[in-house]
Amino acid sequence: MQKSKFFKVVLLLSSLCITLVNAQSKGDKKKAEFGSTVSPSELIHSHGFERCSTQEYERYLQEKNPKRMTREQFESWLAPLIKNAKVEKSQNGNIITIPVVVHVIHSGQNLGVGPNILDEQVMSQIAVMNNDFRRLAATPGFNSNPVGADTQIQFALAKVDPNGNPTNGIDRVNLCQSAWSQAQIETFVKPETIWDPTQYMNMWSVNFPNGSSILGYAQFPDTNLAGLDPIGGEYYTDGVVARYSTFGSRDYDTNGSFALEAPYDKGRTMTHEVGHFLGLIHIWGDANCGTDYCADTPTAHTANYNCPQNIVSCNNPSVYEMVENYMDYTDDACMNIFTIDQKSRLRTVMDNSPRRLELKASTKDVAIPLFPNDAEVKLERVCVTVNCSSTAQNPRITLYNRGTNPMTSAVITYTVNGNTQTYNWNGNLAQDKYAVISLPMSSTALGGRMNINVTSVNGTADQRTSNSNIIVNYLGAPTRMDVNVVFKLQLDAYGSEVSWTLKNSAGTTVYSSPAGGYGNSAGLPALITQNWTLNPNECYTFTINDTYGDGIYQFGGSYRIESQSGTVLLTGSHYSTTQSRTLKAQVLATNDINGPQKDIQMYPNPVSDVLNITKVSDKATYKIYSAAGQLVKQGNINDGKINVSELVKGGYVIAIEEKGQELFTSKFIKK
Repeated sequence: MQKSKFFKVVLLLSSLCITLVNAQSKGDKKKAEFGSTVSPSELIHSHGFERCSTQEYERYLQEKNPKRMTREQFESWLAPLIKNAKVEKSQNGNIITIPVVVHVIHSGQNLGVGPNILDEQVMSQIAVMNNDFRRLAATPGFNSNPVGADTQIQFALAKVDPNGNPTNGIDRVNLCQSAWSQAQIETFVKPETIWDPTQYMNMWSVNFPNGSSILGYAQFPDTNLAGLDPIGGEYYTDGVVARYSTFGSRDYDTNGSFALEAPYDKGRTMTHEVGHFLGLIHIWGDANCGTDYCADTPTAHTANYNCPQNIVSCNNPSVYEMVENYMDYTDDACMNIFTIDQKSRLRTVMDNSPRRLELKASTKDVAIPLFPNDAEVKLERVCVTVNCSSTAQNPRITLYNRGTNPMTSAVITYTVNGNTQTYNWNGNLAQDKYAVISLPMSSTALGGRMNINVTSVNGTADQRTSNSNIIVNYLGAPTRMDVNVVFKLQLDAYGSEVSWTLKNSAGTTVYSSPAGGYGNSAGLPALITQNWTLNPNECYTFTINDTYGDGIYQFGGSYRIESQSGTVLLTGSHYSTTQSRTLKAQVLATNDINGPQKDIQMYPNPVSDVLNITKVSDKATYKIYSAAGQLVKQGNINDGKINVSELVKGGYVIAIEEKGQELFTSKFIKK
């Protein structure tokens, strides 16, 4: 029997507001928070802020992954490479351009309000890093110091997104929460938003909670030393983070509209953190008179604040400490130097470190051909709690103009569970500007598969369908369920932290995790499977908790609810402490729940290069959708294999069909 179009891509990117609270420290796993080890006296000197939390973050990563390199291992690996690079100077002769994506994390504010900072503020940060790393004349990044260096590393906002579509390199994401702790950034914000870190340097502009003094932190580069974990810091957390009020420079604020806070308002927080991202350490070596392994930076006693003058170095009374170095803790206006030896470290890391080496070769900053009329559409999160008494929320979308013509009109068609509506938008958007639109929705609508398609722009057909047609999971209303479903839970290794309940509209628990809880394991435990029988027209709330506050995603966990024939109705994985989903049970039509053949299997998952698909004929075809619901790859299944090596790292959904009938759908991870 031919199935209807309701099968398929139940994704996470349209997630409802998710409750995230600070986790408690637990010694057998890792510290939930890794910042703020500065003393009150240091905070006084640094205007109440912790200038950098990278050292604490590095300890956090090492506690989480004992195989991650130590400082000593990194330096032992790097030293001979630097020595060879100095001999072979041709390795240092070319300018490296690093493509950048800036994830502007906000909670629904209008553009330019609070953490939803302006494009111009973002661009000013890129300009500052180029001034500083290139030692550009006639900018605050220039210096006349004889050991001052042009690192020949520069930065450019990406022009191509992970799906091959045009972008301005600014990724605005409403995550429905006003502020984020470091633990939440690591376990939710980064995995939810990161672009492939081998192709982009990921930068996050965020709001830290009240009481947090942190300005920023970075993930240190990795090595390829034998015996160490080759991924060290996970790829889905790799990048640099800064408080939004330090992201950018007042020097480029022509009308006073940037949200910046003096004296850290010149963009040097990110210059400093990107220095860490590329292998530099603090000039005092994070120890009293320690070494930063750069001979031309005088040995410093400890961190310097404000902009002190004439501080004698530790081992040479005729030399002053280099308080102007970007790797000190002085005020933004005081900083203006990378040295020749620091350049050698930076360049050697770019030539040899995993992910940094791949980043060096990325061409995501090279523009692709643009069309005059090109719309991009994204689904905004629904930032309200949906419960059994809720009516459907009007879905909100972000409409971008990626064309070269001003966008003055667009026709948007959207379908939820087979019900199609059309919305006509009128306005005036310049290239790369956007509008947030609320699409009218029936108050009785249920959540489920949603297709959004921009069919025309400026009265003519949209010229790039790859970014204007998305399939997502609409969660602005209870998600429809069949009355007989299968719940599948893949725990991570820390099962004792996880519990869940399914409650009916009266608040009575009808299904739940075992009374004694789950146990921990050495690796991923076996998949947990339960059959649920639900009452027709009854509303239920599914809630999953993690007592430690780091969810299950980053350790390989996830959950899903399927029809008895295997059609995925709801999936989830990204959360920190708790996540709730509201379900409405009804007797679904046969063509809504039949199709997947139970004996079809897919492996390995996660996958690096080739997906193996069992028990399908050579006539079977596949479609792979990104986490944003966009079709990224399709074709025939040859000899039961699908090559996915070119896909960027992240989560995907695959759908397998034969003769127009959908046989199999599943989520998989590309690692």
